[in-house]
Amino acid sequence: MAIRVAISHKTTYHYDQAVQLSPHIFRLRPAVHSRTPITAYSLRIKPEKHFINWQQDPFGNHLARIVFPEKCTELTVEVDLIAEMTVYNPFDFFLEDYAKDFPFKYPDQLQKELSPYLEIREHGALLQKFLDETDRNPQGIVDFLVEINQRVHHAVNYSVRMEPGVQTCEQTLENKIGSCRDSGWLLVEILRHLGLAARFVSGYLVKLVSDLKSLDGPSGTDKDFTDLHAWTEVYIPGAGWIGLDPTSGLFAGEGHIPLACAADYVSAAPVTGGFSGQASTTFTFSNSVTRIHEDPRVTKPYSDEQWTAINALGEQVDEELKKGDVRLTMGGEPTFVSIDDMDAPEWNTDADGKQKRKLAGELMRRLRDGFAPGGLLYLGQGKWYPGEPLPRWQLAAFWRKDGKPVWKDPALQADEGKDYGFKREHAERFIRELAKRLGLKGRNILPGYEDPLYYLLQEGLLPNNLDPLKVDLKDDLERKRLGKVLSADLGEPVGYVLPLHWSHKIDAWSSSTWEFRRGEMFLVPGDSSMGLRLPLNSLPWVPYEDRDHEHERSLFEEVEPLGDIDSEISRRYSQISKNSPGKKTVHPTEMEIADDEDTPAYPKYTPHTALTVENREGRLYIFLPPTNALEHYLDIIASIEATAKELKLPVIIDGYQPPHDLRLGRLPVTPDPGVIEVNIHPSRDWRETVAITTAVYEEARQTRLGAEKFMLDGRHAGTGGGNHIVVGGATPHDSPFLRRPD
Repeated sequence: MAIRVAISHKTTYHYDQAVQLSPHIFRLRPAVHSRTPITAYSLRIKPEKHFINWQQDPFGNHLARIVFPEKCTELTVEVDLIAEMTVYNPFDFFLEDYAKDFPFKYPDQLQKELSPYLEIREHGALLQKFLDETDRNPQGIVDFLVEINQRVHHAVNYSVRMEPGVQTCEQTLENKIGSCRDSGWLLVEILRHLGLAARFVSGYLVKLVSDLKSLDGPSGTDKDFTDLHAWTEVYIPGAGWIGLDPTSGLFAGEGHIPLACAADYVSAAPVTGGFSGQASTTFTFSNSVTRIHEDPRVTKPYSDEQWTAINALGEQVDEELKKGDVRLTMGGEPTFVSIDDMDAPEWNTDADGKQKRKLAGELMRRLRDGFAPGGLLYLGQGKWYPGEPLPRWQLAAFWRKDGKPVWKDPALQADEGKDYGFKREHAERFIRELAKRLGLKGRNILPGYEDPLYYLLQEGLLPNNLDPLKVDLKDDLERKRLGKVLSADLGEPVGYVLPLHWSHKIDAWSSSTWEFRRGEMFLVPGDSSMGLRLPLNSLPWVPYEDRDHEHERSLFEEVEPLGDIDSEISRRYSQISKNSPGKKTVHPTEMEIADDEDTPAYPKYTPHTALTVENREGRLYIFLPPTNALEHYLDIIASIEATAKELKLPVIIDGYQPPHDLRLGRLPVTPDPGVIEVNIHPSRDWRETVAITTAVYEEARQTRLGAEKFMLDGRHAGTGGGNHIVVGGATPHDSPFLRRPD
């Protein structure tokens, strides 16, 4: 994939009187070693009456020697060429074994051949100081070249200098400013002092506007341009001549088109010559670059004209669907990989990984801010596939489609990568305050413990030459878990549980007493959230037909707009906090208030749903129970945020997701083997599809995630994920597949 450009360079010398031009040397033809392919070239000289002789100088540069037999008042030089701006890797080269590390010594024969490029001409004090500060300890030659190029770049500020000639190294270092030729010559002298053969290069520099803004540092030019430029080349055995551009601090790339390379900057000047006579000279020049062909590429698959045609077609399809009353919606599942570490297992075969989890969290927050301001961030358990030791995670954002916030203050949603220093006491304090917000008393709250009998048994089964407290990273998951648990206090609660369900009889939250044969509540062994390890099988058993069977609301059912949940919570909390008349003042947490009176006592059914609060790695995780109505889920969320605000404790929402409801939008981010998958919410028309897709891909890029990979030879490849689309309707009633299955 390449961008083909036409470069035009015109220089004109106007003389106010006729002059006799001496023979001129023009070094304006691309050098044979240019890595940027040149497919066409022309050189035009005025006055047209002249003799031209193409030559090669001792350094192999093409030069045109022009003789002018007659006097003239104008000298014009025009260069036109076509270049294939094919991107290449400037670090793609081999190294001889002896030259892999700096310093090294050239073999005798090569040293002799490179002698013009090893000649040292300057020995100034500032130059010597720069050299003394250079690390000459053994190190990789590539790293050394990068470092020395960067040092010169930072030591010399760039300036356009129209005066002829090149500054001395002392002038450049003292003034800390210079043109490209000044910093280029400075780097040549530095490399020679360090024992490396170097030469001065003059050529064209072509810079094209990037398709995308850079994520690392400046994005470069805001318009396409070209100009004469100068840089340095250093000779490394195995690699040959390597271009270093101290003006930018980078290695030379496809935008560097060398014209002349020489041991001395004088021999690389683009134009050499003069005139005889008395005349004043006016000098003008122009450089331009024009894109004449662009292959489709990842960052710009279509031209602006093609995009316009595609958008017009999308609008046309929308009109036809609208006329046919089709009511079609479309979602998608694009997949992304890290742009920084594409070779890691988590971006090729593994479903999970530390970096994948981190980047997914950053992407989820960006998507929440873009699509769902006031939305809820959720972290829970995802799919569990056969053969995988642990279930996958799932991140999601949920938002109300009526525009009202589900979660008002993003600062109260904790960052999973941050240790807030929270302890067990914070978890207990939070759940007791939350119970009041839900209109419940705290006497049914109970702590959950790791089961000491299980872990003592597991410890006893270990070989006697293994210390269970010393965890090896190579050990299996069970041994790691055992070491982690035994190193903690088995008598310390893992977290706290509030049995919780919605009572339709009193239309409010209800709690019930959980009693266990062993007295305390011991959790099922494992690594998952506390809410997934509740010993529900140990609760009183009743036949299936005697249990409370409440099903999730059907999406075909008509629903009312969501009401004001915050006011209901405030009313409920103020009612609980109010003291009864004639009684002494009591702290709210000590109050005895009516619990759920309609919950049947044992041996009848005891509801098995509960909310848990636990501290994990210094963060508070709130595990939500399953709910069958969206209103109930939002009630819990609002109560949690009110509690977090009151106690100034940010939390992470875990557990069950909200029930499916057409009044709620959702956007999940999940892991898949080698990729991160984003389940885009449906769009109703073409414009919304374009807006959503564009935003998702841009937010992924800002998170340093990309939708493409590259093979070893540079060929482009997809991420290997799902990348499929999903079509349907905004509601079941609107779905064209249900309305017209024929």
